Amino acid sequence: MPKMKSNRGAAKTFKKTASGKIKRFKAYKSHILTKKSTKRKRNLRQATLVAPSEVKRVKRMIL
Repeated sequence: MPKMKSNRGAAKTFKKTASGKIKRFKAYKSHILTKKSTKRKRNLRQATLVAPSEVKRVKRMIL
């Protein structure tokens, strides 16, 4: 049986931390930024962790 392939889109989107958690970047930061407040845009810059309910699915995609 051949090796499993990782989902390349997911592999580029999510990163694994040293402790094994999955890091992601926030959405809504690419366009239509004029109506968003500076505070909101600043908070969108920070990376965050994937929700516990999605971790198993994401780990399977990125192998």
